[in-house]
Amino acid sequence: MSKSKQKGSGASKLPKRRLGQLQTPAKPSRRELSGAKTHRTRFSDQWQSYRSHHRQVAGESLRRLLKRPLATLMTTLVIAIAMVLPAGLYVGLNNVEAVSQGWDGAARLSVFLKFSVSDQDAQKLRQQLADRKDIASAEYISPSEALEEFRRRSGFGDVLDQLDSNPLPGVLVLSPAADNSSPEKIEALRDQLNALPQADLVKLDMEWLQRLNRITDISRRLTLALAAMLAAGVLLIVGNTIKLAIENRRDEILVVKLVGGTNAFVRRPFLYMGFWYGLFGGLLAWLLLASSLLWLSGPVKELAGLYNSSFSLLGLGILDSLIMWASAAGLGLLGALLVVGRELRAIEPK
Repeated sequence: MSKSKQKGSGASKLPKRRLGQLQTPAKPSRRELSGAKTHRTRFSDQWQSYRSHHRQVAGESLRRLLKRPLATLMTTLVIAIAMVLPAGLYVGLNNVEAVSQGWDGAARLSVFLKFSVSDQDAQKLRQQLADRKDIASAEYISPSEALEEFRRRSGFGDVLDQLDSNPLPGVLVLSPAADNSSPEKIEALRDQLNALPQADLVKLDMEWLQRLNRITDISRRLTLALAAMLAAGVLLIVGNTIKLAIENRRDEILVVKLVGGTNAFVRRPFLYMGFWYGLFGGLLAWLLLASSLLWLSGPVKELAGLYNSSFSLLGLGILDSLIMWASAAGLGLLGALLVVGRELRAIEPK
């Protein structure tokens, strides 16, 4: 009896030890880990659903535009015209700068000497000026050489033969050094040459180029102002188009809101519609600009050939084209965003 009780008591104690061993704190940590995995899975599912809905809405918005090709073409054509005007001015300014870049290093200073300066004195002055560090080269044109060149180019040889004396003075043609070619340094050099006792007049041959650069700067600022105004016009065009689209789908929006659709859910198709309008307008503007440049490239090349130049028209580069398309798409998206929020807040089921 005592042995059986002892065996029984030992057997009853064994399950309790095993039960105590099973109740370890490792179980809650596993449940926590499993809960974290469940949370990450749900977030990934939500992200996939979010992306899928965006793809679906973008495709549906594109199909709606393609179902109305005439209305879509008219809207995108207006956007393209608004985009191509500043882009064309930008390309024109780039071509003017490309032409003038080859002339920047051709600045010359013409020092017209007094009639009392002899050829020997002029040659000595030429050598003194050529030895200066701020002058790259100096050339002397005697009065007789100047008269002969004028006779050859003007065609008034018979008239010049009737003159009693040569009316042209000697001229020193100076080229500034490369490190002395800035406008400020050239102006300082001209003032120094004017102070020479042999000099009667100093003329800067590239003053017209400086005026051209100032005109180019003004034109660039006008282009930016025009681009800003036309960008506002694009916003108004897209905004008005999206507003009409919202009114046409008013009943559909009411039904979506009745079943629990949020403003963000309803707003998404119209934002994509504005994006597509802007992108199509930018692509059409690029095509219009490229075709215009192709049409003008032949006459411009012939004109450049008359001046013994190999210049050809420059168009929009890859980076400029991408910026143009992205700007057009961004303007379309912004125009839709400015309108759709206010319009959707006014449409609420009663």
